[in-house]
Amino acid sequence: QVQLVESGGGLVQAGGSLRLSCAASGTIFSISSQAWYRQAPGKQRELVARITGDSSTNYADSVKGRFTLSRNAAKNTIFLQMNSLKPEDTAIYYCFFAVNFREQWGQGTQVTVSS
Repeated sequence: QVQLVESGGGLVQAGGSLRLSCAASGTIFSISSQAWYRQAPGKQRELVARITGDSSTNYADSVKGRFTLSRNAAKNTIFLQMNSLKPEDTAIYYCFFAVNFREQWGQGTQVTVSS
């Protein structure tokens, strides 16, 4: 079973940048999608960015032009480059893999943007 480990969260000032990583252990032989979600206090979890097996990407309107989702050639690690961060980007960020006909979530990493 694929397991996910996230890294890269932290505290940053508004306007700054962070890069999140999510690495999968185990063999991936089928990809439906890989994504980043986030959940702010008192709010529902929301999709930030997603990439499909054929490398199509889509982004939440709130992050378009500021965040970039990418993955490595082996497709077992995804990244989220976050630029021009705003206080409203503060949340726990979770990676999500729909691979090998299963769904798996990362443990979450806190991103805090101070004003």
